[in-house]
Amino acid sequence: MSNEERPDSLADQAAAWIPPWQRPAPAPPEDSPPPTDPAPVPPTATAADAEVDAADLGAQVPLQGRFPSKIDVVEERAGGRVGDDGESGEEDSAKGVTGEEVSGRDLRGDVTGKGVPDLGRKRSGARARPVPEPAPELDDAELRGALEAILLVVDEPVSELVLAQVLEQPAERIGPMLDEIAAGFTAAGHGFELRRAAGGWRLYTRPEYATYVERFVLDGQSVRLTQAALETLAVVAYKQPVTRSRISAIRGVNCDGVIRTLVTRGLVEECGTESDSGAYLYRTSIMFLEKLGLNSLDDLPPLAPFLPDDVEELADAAR
Repeated sequence: MSNEERPDSLADQAAAWIPPWQRPAPAPPEDSPPPTDPAPVPPTATAADAEVDAADLGAQVPLQGRFPSKIDVVEERAGGRVGDDGESGEEDSAKGVTGEEVSGRDLRGDVTGKGVPDLGRKRSGARARPVPEPAPELDDAELRGALEAILLVVDEPVSELVLAQVLEQPAERIGPMLDEIAAGFTAAGHGFELRRAAGGWRLYTRPEYATYVERFVLDGQSVRLTQAALETLAVVAYKQPVTRSRISAIRGVNCDGVIRTLVTRGLVEECGTESDSGAYLYRTSIMFLEKLGLNSLDDLPPLAPFLPDDVEELADAAR
């Protein structure tokens, strides 16, 4: 048989072969009813289509007879072979992204890479709070008026730090302004004065008008401390912290009832116990400084001018 009479070879037949899905549909017979539109069927993805989608992502994903899953695509991106947006895997590692971090993320999207998280992007933390604008600085006249108004309504000495926080002004402006206000009250001859007491500032009546103030406030009522209470309070003030037995030894009489009275009035308070005997220790309170108009215990007058001349003889006689 010659080459001209031999039928087409297998290679020619394979080249001329048309797949069934590419063959034209046969024409319907003339007497058949017109076809109705079938329900749309989603196209079936093929291995070739999946390879094209993987190529769009910039990754060569081995299919191994199946479609690449979302985990496969992301692991391929995080494994160092292909970086985000065509970058190398070393650059992804420099950005601090590892395969373990990617596997724990929420992967939402299809095989084309939609919804795949950006591996090089760092998620920011909590939203930063807006920084409040600083309060406007008051001029001297307004600051003076604000301080005077506050000092008129306080019922206990107020510190410079508290005043600075309330007025939202620098603390270094408060002290000099209070000194200026106090000097102004004194120069003007007012019946009250501004002075430090118990670690703060408060308005007080002047000592020269104490008689009139006492007459108005007391109105015939006596609220003075007894002589025993005054002596006990003096011992506590100069010997604090001190126990009741020590006070009784100094005064020569029992002082338990007087101590209870002073504690009830808020002039004396407990401040722990003695390490050896376990007895309660007593000291003067902030109210004591406030009532006497003292800023600290260092302002107490010295005892030497009030001691008798023969104090040594009295001490020897007591022995």
